[in-house]
Amino acid sequence: MNKPNFLCDMHCHTTRSDGLCTPKELIDLAGEAGMKVVTISDHDIVAPKTVDIDGKEVDIEKYALSKGVHLLRAMEFSCDTDVDDVHIVVFGLDWNNEKLKEVIEDIKRSKIESYREFLDKVNAWGCDITLEEVLNYGGQKRTEDEIQKKPIFNLMAEKGYTKDWSESKILSKTLPELQVRRRKPNPINIIKVAHEAGGIAILAHPYLIKDNPVFNGEVITREEYIQNLIDAGLDGIEAEYTYDKTCYEGDMTKEEIIAKVKKDYTDKVDIISGGSDFHGDHKKNPVNPRYIGECGIDFDYFMSKNKLKKLIKEN
Repeated sequence: MNKPNFLCDMHCHTTRSDGLCTPKELIDLAGEAGMKVVTISDHDIVAPKTVDIDGKEVDIEKYALSKGVHLLRAMEFSCDTDVDDVHIVVFGLDWNNEKLKEVIEDIKRSKIESYREFLDKVNAWGCDITLEEVLNYGGQKRTEDEIQKKPIFNLMAEKGYTKDWSESKILSKTLPELQVRRRKPNPINIIKVAHEAGGIAILAHPYLIKDNPVFNGEVITREEYIQNLIDAGLDGIEAEYTYDKTCYEGDMTKEEIIAKVKKDYTDKVDIISGGSDFHGDHKKNPVNPRYIGECGIDFDYFMSKNKLKKLIKEN
């Protein structure tokens, strides 16, 4: 097992969305690694309240504490129909907030519509992939409102149509015959709803936002786009992130991006966050996978931020 670089990983995924580890497996791995804080921040889906331990449903946060880990139940919202990879990770939400529940239900509907359309296009392009294969990918039985694009990308690669999931994703963005624009929420609205639900909003992987994004019908710079989110009350931004193991297409190194984000935004937002974007890659590709705590933040920094400190439960 790789030794973590950071003891707080603020960005992880499970089989609840496009990861390959169950929530219990993620917690167990975090405990074995000696992590202090780990996050379940699956895409557009609420993290589970419990885990199955020997046939009994156990409170997930208490189970994590039994492994020495503080678990944060979060959500990564995919935002902005017209700009790629604007993702807001939201922590500390009141999941019973009515406005939040409305937003989540609308996202479910938009995903079902667009991913069915995308799968139809993938098949018309020549890839033989069924909806059943997608819903059961990785041994995880999903309902249709839990569908994700990543299993489709993985299946395209595993069936030999592309070399890996990253190429599948790039083709989905560049080939006109595969392009589908899912209706996504406005990131400014997600920041507002997060605050109304008592949470905090962190912009994930800012340098995966494409160059020259469109905002209110106008082409602007990535920096101007992010500033609009800050002006709307964004609480934090990820600096430490595994750009070297994702589909980042720019010419800066991971270290250069991290340094620039810290330089540009430390005085503009309250929290400089970080996370591995762990997906359990080691289960499918043991060569150079992302690991828990590869990127993240120090525990002392976590505890120095009141907005973060209040998220953890001791018992």
